[in-house]
Amino acid sequence: LSRGLPMGSGGMILAAFAGAMISMGFVLLISGKVKKMSMLVICGVMIGYICSAVTDFVVTFADDANIVNLHNWSMGSFSGMSWENIRVMAAVTFLSLVLVFLLAKPIGAYQMGEVYAQNMGVNILRFRVELILLSSLLSACVTAFAGPISFVGIAVPHLVKGLFGTAKPLLLIPGCFLGGAVFCLFCDLIARTVFAPTELGISSVTAVFGAPIVIYMMVRGRRNMQ
Repeated sequence: LSRGLPMGSGGMILAAFAGAMISMGFVLLISGKVKKMSMLVICGVMIGYICSAVTDFVVTFADDANIVNLHNWSMGSFSGMSWENIRVMAAVTFLSLVLVFLLAKPIGAYQMGEVYAQNMGVNILRFRVELILLSSLLSACVTAFAGPISFVGIAVPHLVKGLFGTAKPLLLIPGCFLGGAVFCLFCDLIARTVFAPTELGISSVTAVFGAPIVIYMMVRGRRNMQ
């Protein structure tokens, strides 16, 4: 616990991917017991708090210099990025984008329900595994270098869907990739300039904009059920 292991960008992504798969495993176990999406989101947030508690435990044994770096990372920041990081992230993200595009038709069929997707020839079990692996890989790729930036993955897809007025995967997939990038850059600009020279954590800014959208989604979903 008191010794860190230096690793390159690829190793960082692999380590983050392993952590993402462990967290996703807990979410999958809970999803078998919880049927409401809103409750599943809350359970996911609770798992995030558990992971934060484990991180705090490890920090207790870390050196002071590493604690400062970890604090900046935990608040979400793009300031520590290097061109090596960007090259590795770009390669992983581009490959993932291509793979997601290949799943556009199964995603479109799955939006109509599992029964419809099965009738269209979609292997539901394999499809779920592919989505989990891709989403975990993309999350790990970002979190490994920029830290845990909250609410982007939940809020941006619904904003893009409302902007385009459609749920077609061929439009939403690139829209979410680009929309998420624009949203994060906008929040990063606010974090760096509003209280300059003091820099806020990006996650704090994304929470200000993203949390109301998530609350609106939950309230709207409850009204639709009623």
